[in-house]
Amino acid sequence: MLDAVTRHISAEAFRKRSLAQGEWLFHRGDPVHSVFLVATGCIELVRHTPDGKPAILQRAGSGAMLAEASVFSDAYHCDAIALQSSVVAELPRARFLELVNETPAFASEWMEHLARQVQSARLRSEILTLKTVSQRLDAWLAFNDGALPRRGERSGLAKQIGVSPEALYREIARRT
Repeated sequence: MLDAVTRHISAEAFRKRSLAQGEWLFHRGDPVHSVFLVATGCIELVRHTPDGKPAILQRAGSGAMLAEASVFSDAYHCDAIALQSSVVAELPRARFLELVNETPAFASEWMEHLARQVQSARLRSEILTLKTVSQRLDAWLAFNDGALPRRGERSGLAKQIGVSPEALYREIARRT
């Protein structure tokens, strides 16, 4: 999505923002002033369940867009936190909406992006209905070309598929 946006708007329209690991980009309930593109690093969108457990809504790496679900809202629907040192490009919400309304090519790319996001959310939902770690891992691998994340990133995969890191590590070890 980063390329699609930057093709239609000058780099000067973006404000770069650096985040340290663990730093918040925004909190649930904050007013929506901007949408964000992850230039480097990784940002996680999290909502907490009533019992306080985190539910990961998105793990956005380089080139991903954040806060697109809030662009038509008054407030952000979740928290955004940097999982590692990251740089985001911040685009004012008003400028983003101008792009959608005045640039048909951008609007088309935006709709395509949203369709992919819906597909991804549906896949994650489907994965979470599977009963075993093996089934969940198989489904995730099928969607991700059979490639596991690097060793240091596998606990993130465990969160994505709703299993403990230990259960995922045992399943991966069983397969090798």
